[in-house]
Amino acid sequence: MEEGLTLEFKKELAEGLEKEVVAFLNTQGGNILIGADDDGTILGLDDAKSLSLIVIDRIKNNIQPATLGLFNVEVKQAESKSYIRVIVAQGLEKPYYIKKHGMSSKGCFIRIGSQSSPMNQSMITDLYSRRAIQTLSNVLSPNQHLTFDQLKMYYGIRGFDVSGEFFLRNLGLYTDDGRFNYTAYLMSDDNGVSIKVARFRGMNKLDIIERNEFGRTCLIRSAYQVLDKLEVANATVVRVGGKAARKEIRLVDRDALREAVLNAIIHNDYILGSFPVFEIYDDRIEIVSSGGLPIGLSQEEFFKGLSHPRNRELMRIFSDMDLCEQLGSGMQKILRAYPRDIFSISDHFISVRFPYNEEALSIYREEDPCKPSGGNSGGDGGNNGGNTITMLPAEDDGLSENALTVLRALQTDGSLSQRQLSESIDMSMRTVQRALTELRDARYIVREGSPRSGTYIVLKQV
Repeated sequence: MEEGLTLEFKKELAEGLEKEVVAFLNTQGGNILIGADDDGTILGLDDAKSLSLIVIDRIKNNIQPATLGLFNVEVKQAESKSYIRVIVAQGLEKPYYIKKHGMSSKGCFIRIGSQSSPMNQSMITDLYSRRAIQTLSNVLSPNQHLTFDQLKMYYGIRGFDVSGEFFLRNLGLYTDDGRFNYTAYLMSDDNGVSIKVARFRGMNKLDIIERNEFGRTCLIRSAYQVLDKLEVANATVVRVGGKAARKEIRLVDRDALREAVLNAIIHNDYILGSFPVFEIYDDRIEIVSSGGLPIGLSQEEFFKGLSHPRNRELMRIFSDMDLCEQLGSGMQKILRAYPRDIFSISDHFISVRFPYNEEALSIYREEDPCKPSGGNSGGDGGNNGGNTITMLPAEDDGLSENALTVLRALQTDGSLSQRQLSESIDMSMRTVQRALTELRDARYIVREGSPRSGTYIVLKQV
């Protein structure tokens, strides 16, 4: 492993950290390994966890424009030695600079080969003149009377302190003059963002059989609703019987689909007034997001997984919810399962077309030739050669005892509300909410219908 355009080694946390981060922000992004020798050998760090918090604080406070959502800091292990990995994305608001030196050659750097070199004034001026100024952070919310009960609930469940006056400010929900920005609008309890999931009969849009509209609420909740809906549509087919071993197949690769769904929601250009659309057909699932590629990112860089987030504030929030991969890794997860040609990229839209697995689709249709593809259904194999479609049994995902208790109750009656669950199993409402979040994140349950009248569908049994 050698230092290069996107990789830098540091033996210890020293003064030069900000310079390297600025250079990566102004170039193609990259990784900084702290606790590694010049040849990449891991030397290790004492108390890497505490040092990682210092790294986060320095990047957040010593670099301008704001780096929120443009970096991850991880504590890693190699041969029983701890080191820190700083993952930096290419920024949209170039030039980035060290705050104390300002937008000058002492504060602005760019990556050239394996070196972080100072930028001259003409480079700084050129980058500043092309800076993307329309970002979610500096566009005003169309409504300044916002509430954030759901956002606080999601953060509270994960152990964050949401009581302080700086909670919203630390998430980047204000403009420089103290008013709510468009990120705040997307995260608020009541907004105008509509995300549609539609199911069609056949291979085209002529015959719509179901239309769901999620959104107009906190974008985190909308994302969960879309994921839950597509989880139900993405049937698992199980082939059993005969000499063949048991084989479980999804219509669409689950990890790739989840990644594409979250990418569409996180990186959509909401300022244009268009929202992500998800479509289910008899032979495929299609996802469309608006905005095309971010300025400065080529198609080749896009497919290589170079991170250049359009909405860095959203990426930070979704990362806090464990709803997005580390910077730059999601595309590789999709391309491990599918070729590039499932993507269609234009100036204003990116669409992803996931064809159904042919073997899974053939088995699914054997079960009931009249049934449209998608959605889970039960079955005992009938007389069709031992093929069957069934829900998967629960695996050992390390569920807590509280989550297992809630899951068993939902297996008996999925229509129970949170309050009814709390009363029936003698568990506090807050504990029930945490257990439901754990089960949903582990894909044991999905929620169908409205919060008041919907039901929980159990995907894995215990």
